[in-house]
Amino acid sequence: MPILIAIIGALGAAAYWYFRMRDIGVAGRDLVNVANDVRLAARRFGFSRRSNVHPAESIEDPKVAIGGLAVAFLELDDLPSQEARIAMTRELQQATRVDLEDAEELVILGRWLMSECGGPEPAVSRLSRKLYKLGGGEQLAPLMQVLNAIGAAGNGALSDRQRGALDDIKYAFKL
Repeated sequence: MPILIAIIGALGAAAYWYFRMRDIGVAGRDLVNVANDVRLAARRFGFSRRSNVHPAESIEDPKVAIGGLAVAFLELDDLPSQEARIAMTRELQQATRVDLEDAEELVILGRWLMSECGGPEPAVSRLSRKLYKLGGGEQLAPLMQVLNAIGAAGNGALSDRQRGALDDIKYAFKL
């Protein structure tokens, strides 16, 4: 009887570790897929990271900066709704004149840029300055088109952090 209990215990422990390791493998594959999505989105928009330079300073396409600002502005809302995310993607598609797939990749790349900046507040400040350097005041109209769509989605009111972000954008564009 003790041998039977030991065998059942060993089988149970083996099954426990097998399923646990399998879940770790699935999580690892998911992380690789996320990193691959960011890499492919960056490649599509010609973004290449340079050594010893912050990724936000490596941006050469205003569309990438607008995508990053849109994601950061959305994340400044306390609980962004799915409706607001969809509105952001749709308006990003129209404002930057890209197809839906490219707009979704701009969102992926924008989320990565936001995380590289250390959160939404620093991302808004840094990316708005970079957007101004790239295209001057003419880039403000497409940016505001996207930000207005984000603000109008959901309950239609901006959070305090989003209003502060608009002040940062005004400062960056010297308004």
